[in-house]
Amino acid sequence: MEYIFSDKIKNMKPSAIREIFKSLADPTVISLAAGNPSAQSFPVDQLALLSRDIFENMSTQALQYSVTEGYTPLRQAVAARMKEKFGIGRDFDATLITTGGQQCLDLSAKVLCNEGDVIVSEQPSFIGALNSFRSYNTRIVGVDRKEDGLDLEALENVFKTEKNVRMLYLIPTFHNPLGTTLPLENRKAIYALCKQYGVMIYEDNPYGELRFDGEDIPTLKSMDEEGIVIYSSSFSKILSAGMRIGYVIAPEAVMQKMVVAKQVTDVHTNIFFQILCHRYMTECDLDAHIESIRRLYGHKCGLMLDTLDKTMPKAVSYTRPQGGLFVWATLPESVDMNAFVKKAIENKVAVVPGTAFNCDESAPSSSFRLNYSTPTDEQIVKGIEILSATAKAML
Repeated sequence: MEYIFSDKIKNMKPSAIREIFKSLADPTVISLAAGNPSAQSFPVDQLALLSRDIFENMSTQALQYSVTEGYTPLRQAVAARMKEKFGIGRDFDATLITTGGQQCLDLSAKVLCNEGDVIVSEQPSFIGALNSFRSYNTRIVGVDRKEDGLDLEALENVFKTEKNVRMLYLIPTFHNPLGTTLPLENRKAIYALCKQYGVMIYEDNPYGELRFDGEDIPTLKSMDEEGIVIYSSSFSKILSAGMRIGYVIAPEAVMQKMVVAKQVTDVHTNIFFQILCHRYMTECDLDAHIESIRRLYGHKCGLMLDTLDKTMPKAVSYTRPQGGLFVWATLPESVDMNAFVKKAIENKVAVVPGTAFNCDESAPSSSFRLNYSTPTDEQIVKGIEILSATAKAML
């Protein structure tokens, strides 16, 4: 029969990153394309002990339906930690536990946007967010992210000229895919513009605690006195990605609609893993665990940058992140990026093409994303050496 698909889904394409994963079935391919946390970062022994105790002493609660807002002790612990450590949360805010950070993105678009409304995003940006917004038939308008922050003049011009701008989507800290961080003054200016024009800010911060160099910069949510910032993060990068435990802190009025939207999506997030996450937060040393991840990623990032410095042609530029998971590399315009990525796969190294992160899917890109959290040290060195040789050959 002929299958008729909805307008919201018929033109959507598979994630380029997930498609690249298919090539990784070949064990000889070195993947610098993933965005996964390192397997070395999982506290397996402690999680195993806690899981056993949960099944022995809390089995009914862990295996039964629960409330949509999330396991109450976990919500309270998350809210308290965010307030104490990062100054996040006001009296008008509420906290919701979600199925990973990706669900936060989906819920925000669902409750704030009608078809045809505008979401402004940094350019480039996280493919998972862009596809989530596209699935609601919103129109995504990109604003370039420069070395010194988001282009404020371009941002204000969008606010002035576009109708029905509903939300500004940002990854201010250790951006995916750029790896860079917005300076404090740029953040303050962004907040002021959004306040002036009545635009909600979605602050996506899954990498914020992974700083291994430099000083922390206050979040936009910590500045939020007017209730215009939706803040989301998750435990995916600091505890376990497979647990799919995320959270969103937003004004109560927005949160009420998110809860209703979540009820019709998945009823509630996996309650066993919520309990496990709470037990780890309260019975183990989460901050010490995060510090160990910072040391691990600081080493891996340093190794990748050192190898790039030694082997990559000077015509290829790349960012120097102070945290997170990614390095963004840019080829000279004389080199075809897609041909480079294809040749890299032929040479047994996988990277993500920059076009995957474009707000405008038809726009070109000369860049590609590198990941250092997932590969081993040996794979980082060998993979970068192969990419450097590929670049030299194509130059």
